[in-house]
Amino acid sequence: MTDPLSVVAAGDHFVLPSLIARAVRRELREQPCEVRELTLGWPLEPFGPVAEVQEASDAEDELIEALAGARVLVTQMGPVTERVLAARPDLRLVVVCRGGPVNVNLEAARDRGVRVCFAPGRNAAATAEFTLALMLAALRRLPQAHELLARRRSWEGAAYYTYEHSGLELEDLPVGLVGYGAVGSRVARVLGAFGARVTVYDPYVRGDIHGLRATSLDDLLRDSRVITLHARLTDETRGLIGARELALLPRGAVVVNAARGPLLDEEALCDALESGQVSAAALDTYAREPLPAVSRLFALADRVVLTPHLGGASRAVAEKAARIAAREVGRWVRGEPPAHCLA
Repeated sequence: MTDPLSVVAAGDHFVLPSLIARAVRRELREQPCEVRELTLGWPLEPFGPVAEVQEASDAEDELIEALAGARVLVTQMGPVTERVLAARPDLRLVVVCRGGPVNVNLEAARDRGVRVCFAPGRNAAATAEFTLALMLAALRRLPQAHELLARRRSWEGAAYYTYEHSGLELEDLPVGLVGYGAVGSRVARVLGAFGARVTVYDPYVRGDIHGLRATSLDDLLRDSRVITLHARLTDETRGLIGARELALLPRGAVVVNAARGPLLDEEALCDALESGQVSAAALDTYAREPLPAVSRLFALADRVVLTPHLGGASRAVAEKAARIAAREVGRWVRGEPPAHCLA
């Protein structure tokens, strides 16, 4: 009799271990398997660099213990470091429930013959919706009005009905998208329904796409009353929007970032907000997370909307991530090519 496949479902308080375990058992219903569950601390405990990996829960010891005898690991924030891989030579497959395996030492995995898969697109719809929510909140001063009425019981927010302080509407508004991937393309479709005039900058896109105008970054900035960031964070895109780029925007423009914090120079943004070059910003991601208490952004609360990296926080995202990961486990068990694999 064949020993059952040993799988560790190292979830957290978002992608629950039970969601992963249920999806894996459903995918492997004809394969004997044993799924052990481990709960890591994220998001109640922040992720960060762990040993040589960039974004993970600080839980190497817990993961090593849980992986005893396991051949498969499905996780979102588990730190798959060289130390973890060296301690568990039976491990053959790691599936990460994220858009990229930033919590895995890919070189060490390749050296040990461990396949690494991931789950792209699992939060594209949620992040696109959240981006639109941020944009509308910034354009129409919703958090500020709520604070005055609900918290301070003041009707002073009625001042936002004056011409000078009233917000912008999306219909006919020039909106520039920096990046046109899974999230950016969804944002573009919704903006089209609002009647916005959408322009796209993406170095991997050529010519007009889906009826939208693709242009250079400088031209997009000069023409856009709102810009929203959707690029991946790479060495080339780090600091993509800095003081020079913000100065190209029409005075009083709005900046939205629900992608990655380091795409945007926060100090330059604060300078632009203080000078009025940028009238408002809506941010879900930051150069450092959690956002430090000394950040200048807090002193600009009347001009910014700040949320703690919630763009992908929907129940559907957690469920989709577990299903996508489980399908990769199923393909590996059946000897089929993986759909999303880097090692």
